[in-house]
Amino acid sequence: MSSRSPIDPAPAGWRLENSYARLPAVFFERVDPEAVRAPRLVVFNRRLARSLGLEADVLERGENAGLFTGNLLPDGARPIAQAYAGHQYGHFTALGDGRAVLLGEQIAPGGGRFDIQLKGSGETPFSRRGDGRAALGPMLREYIISEAMHALGIPTTRSLAVATTGELVFREKALPGAVLTRVAASHLRVGTFEWASAQRDPDALRTLAEYAIRRHDPELAGLASPHAAFLDAVMERQAALVARWMLVGFIHGVMNTDNMALSGETIDYGPCAFMDAYDPATVFSSIDRGGRYAYANQPHIAQWNLARFAESLLPLLHPEEQQAIELATAAIHTFPARFQRHWLDGMRAKLGLFTEEPEDAALIDALLDGMQRQGADHTNTFRDLDPAPPTAAVPVAGPDFTAWRDQWRARLARQPQSADESRALMQARNPALIPRNHKVEEALEAAAERGDLTVMHRLLDALAAPYDHSRGATDYSTPPAPGSCTYQTFCGT
Repeated sequence: MSSRSPIDPAPAGWRLENSYARLPAVFFERVDPEAVRAPRLVVFNRRLARSLGLEADVLERGENAGLFTGNLLPDGARPIAQAYAGHQYGHFTALGDGRAVLLGEQIAPGGGRFDIQLKGSGETPFSRRGDGRAALGPMLREYIISEAMHALGIPTTRSLAVATTGELVFREKALPGAVLTRVAASHLRVGTFEWASAQRDPDALRTLAEYAIRRHDPELAGLASPHAAFLDAVMERQAALVARWMLVGFIHGVMNTDNMALSGETIDYGPCAFMDAYDPATVFSSIDRGGRYAYANQPHIAQWNLARFAESLLPLLHPEEQQAIELATAAIHTFPARFQRHWLDGMRAKLGLFTEEPEDAALIDALLDGMQRQGADHTNTFRDLDPAPPTAAVPVAGPDFTAWRDQWRARLARQPQSADESRALMQARNPALIPRNHKVEEALEAAAERGDLTVMHRLLDALAAPYDHSRGATDYSTPPAPGSCTYQTFCGT
């Protein structure tokens, strides 16, 4: 079922276009969202709505809740399910939007183009025996984490709304159903290009590549080798993105190639979580038994995924296959240095360092090694570092840390900036709080099990200002007691 919105599109602010739907038909299937019994808006992102040029007061009206489940369609919508493939845990699979539809692309007041997608909106031709639906908990989880990532300054898809459906979905047990409205620079993925490559249609691949360049890197279109430049731009965005994840202790959890967006935004918040005690081997996903997507593996997996992207581009890089392979290989080999540069710059800032010295990497490694041995909390250790002269209080106990702190302060003294300037830099780069896993679960349990959204709204308010060091907010910054829980995340499908 689909119908037009009952509201005048001008006051609501919808300005939808459908450029993706003009690609060759191999890249999507036309499909309408499935109507639900009783749509009800449970959380709505007013600030994001305004940035998109949408009228929050109009869209929050109860009679318009169906816009966020697919019962109603905004003016200009042309719902499609996107086709893509992906290497899931290293194995190639044909995928596609199995429980999502792209309504169109909202043109924001500044001219930016943003995908508007409904996630959990019913079966599509790509559902592969799935019901196409989503439960309330995982949709609220994506809302919480994606908005927290945005507040942390990390490129991410955004969440405009979550609406319940008035229906149950059945996983291990019956759960309240819900639909998430996701906003993204685009949903083009490495897996989109893998799908195009698998079709063995050079014209379709070239058309997709030209579209992606126009969408994300239009300045490259006139270059002599635009596709090689596009590969370079995607690698640079991913190197910066994964470094930013690592700097705040974020673990994506399911870095399959279909979850790597070419825009450089974080996408898919299923088995993700934030690290409490620092440990490079940390894994949260219930299905990642081998640690493929562990915290420390994320840069290596990003490079592996980008190699798959480069493979899909081979016919566009050079007409001679061997030369195309050589170009792609040389490009992919630059990724570790790109990542290291972004990571090292970020770590220097976390330590209040404005200048560069050759020994900085060793200084950083020594701190991380000590944190791992002590089981120190990742976020709070950096938050509590003080560039001022030594005091009795130290964030990590033990003589090793005291010796490290003295080396660090000696390093600070060799730069022209003052201790106050270093402290300001550190507070701008070290969050006072993150979405602690146990606090997220507390909010989700209250919402899904008891219908109590107040816990989630308090959490969202706290997470909206993660770099505000003037608040106490100890309820949100205190890690769980050691051994109090073994935290696992699930994909929610």
